[in-house]
Amino acid sequence: MKILNHVVPLFVILIVALIIIPLPTPLLDMMLILDITLSLIILLMTMYIKTALEFSVFPSILLVATLFRLALNISSTRKILTDQGNAGQVIKTFGQFVLQGNVVVGLIVFLIIVLVNFMVITKGSERVSEVAARFKLDAMPGKQMAIDADLNSGMITEDQAHQRREDIQREAEFYGSMDGASKFVKGDAVMAIIITFINLIGGIIIGMVQGGKTFQEVLNIYTIASVGDGLVSQIPALMISTATGMIVTRAASKSTFGEDVTSQFIAQPVVFVLAGITLAVMCLVPNMPVLQMLLLSALLIIFGTQAMKKQKEAAGEVQPAVEGPAGNAAGKQESETEYYRNIDNIYKLLPLDAIEMDFGYSLIPLVDERSGSSFIDRLVMFRKQFATEMGMVVPPIRLRDGGQLNPNQYMIKIKGEEVARGEILMDYYLALDPGNLTGEIDGIDTVEPAYGIPSKWITPDKKDMAEMYGYTVIDPLSVVITHLSETIRRHAHELLSRQDVSQMLENMKKYNATLVSDVVPNVITQANLQKVLCSLLREGVPIRDMETILETISNYATAVHDPELLTEYVRQALRRTITRQWSEGGQIKVITLDSTVEKTILNSISKNERGTYLALDPKTTQKIITNVTKCIENVKDIVTTPIILTSPIVRLYFSKLMRQFYPKAVVLSFNEIENNVQIQAVANVTLD
Repeated sequence: MKILNHVVPLFVILIVALIIIPLPTPLLDMMLILDITLSLIILLMTMYIKTALEFSVFPSILLVATLFRLALNISSTRKILTDQGNAGQVIKTFGQFVLQGNVVVGLIVFLIIVLVNFMVITKGSERVSEVAARFKLDAMPGKQMAIDADLNSGMITEDQAHQRREDIQREAEFYGSMDGASKFVKGDAVMAIIITFINLIGGIIIGMVQGGKTFQEVLNIYTIASVGDGLVSQIPALMISTATGMIVTRAASKSTFGEDVTSQFIAQPVVFVLAGITLAVMCLVPNMPVLQMLLLSALLIIFGTQAMKKQKEAAGEVQPAVEGPAGNAAGKQESETEYYRNIDNIYKLLPLDAIEMDFGYSLIPLVDERSGSSFIDRLVMFRKQFATEMGMVVPPIRLRDGGQLNPNQYMIKIKGEEVARGEILMDYYLALDPGNLTGEIDGIDTVEPAYGIPSKWITPDKKDMAEMYGYTVIDPLSVVITHLSETIRRHAHELLSRQDVSQMLENMKKYNATLVSDVVPNVITQANLQKVLCSLLREGVPIRDMETILETISNYATAVHDPELLTEYVRQALRRTITRQWSEGGQIKVITLDSTVEKTILNSISKNERGTYLALDPKTTQKIITNVTKCIENVKDIVTTPIILTSPIVRLYFSKLMRQFYPKAVVLSFNEIENNVQIQAVANVTLD
């Protein structure tokens, strides 16, 4: 195989040499037969392949074959003009076979063959190549979006999506190359006519001036040679033109040209057998060089037979099977009951999609790319943004037709269970009330699903007026995307799987393998690392800085074995990120806890074999939560998101308490805020 990879480059060098170096007549015969054989193989290849990408080297093969044929034309012209029309048995046989003793009829037949090739096949192939290239390039964006849609809906994996994108790119490059390569065929047909008349006219002049023969003798000799030479070149050209038209009516490559030619030709061994048999039959034509043709025929048949044998042996090692209720390994239809008698097939029903979205039938156009929707593009950009902000890749989102939903409803599921639901009016806009309106507008009252803001559904003609009154106007697609993104943010800790953590560590090994190997699993197990990362995500702390997270764990894990306490140390190490996240203009507005509240919480911390927990009595808990709620209500006009500041030792337990009663509140400790940020206390929680 490695030797064969070098055959093609050497062959191209040989072609260039043929233009300069005179060939002996027997070798010229062999080369002409090889040209016919190569063209025949290419033609048969285009008939046996299923897609154009299976023969993606065709544009380059077309160039090589055309160059080879022109080089042989030059060599044969040299022999015709310098050796009194003697250019070998192949040319002589073709010339005599077509002329049949009549020069005029022979020339007419030759011209008809050339014109059929030039005017019909070549011109048609050129037009088809041009149109195919244009349509393939125009269709690329739609195909790319379809792949993204399948990926986001979970129908294909990342590897499959990558392969499909690569195939589309190769297909576009292939048809773009074919648009230009078809010009080779057209130019080759023109050159065949020119070279034939050069041979005829030049031979007659040379024969009359230097040969001392009569005009009739010269005309007979050089007509046979010229027509024979033209036919020997036009028959392969005709087959190549046909192959061109065939392949463009039904794809760049990752490998070298030699590797592609080798692998793709060997992939169809029956072609070599058929080509060898055809060569053997051609020996029946009178005066053909039987020895050379039989030799090449035998080599092709032996090679093709051996390749077919190896192909069958390889196929025997893998037994294909059709899975699913519709078929079995024998390809026979079977009922659903028969299919599920196999318990392994029932296990295939158990896996859950990480994220699902169900849509009522009225909302289908909202996500259907064929309707011009940009839903998939928006999802792709959100995935990129979320990975950049939080350091976590959102898993594929499966989109479904929710037959049980109302027409205008959609539902978001996490691991098979509903976590959010919304309702959309497709032909309306959502006008949000930011609280500083200068006027009222008529509409259908509703609540924005992501943040719970009072809103109205308004008709498109009221959009400009609503914006003038101070409303924030959002289109239906943005409403759904925003709701989905906020739902994913709230449940990110549920979506981070053990497999995701493993992949993050593998990615980090590329630039800091030493740290990863030192910490996991020597200092902390992957399971506990997942707990730490999930704890951070639960409170909206990005985990992109894995290097700092692992270094902090390495520093404290030997003394602290509780993942929750480890998370507190990690949060403090990420204080720059947390400060940037919640501060604004160099200051941060917070609600503080009175010392009596913190002391009460500290005194209520209990410990058991599983760790520490907060054991406040219900009355005290109710009092603290009531006072916190009052403080949040009092400062809602000052701060968008309530931030409660505590001492480091209290933060963990107070955060758990707030998570039960007010999950939107952010609980920070003093050690999680940078020193250069001004802390402004806007309220204080007491026990009074």
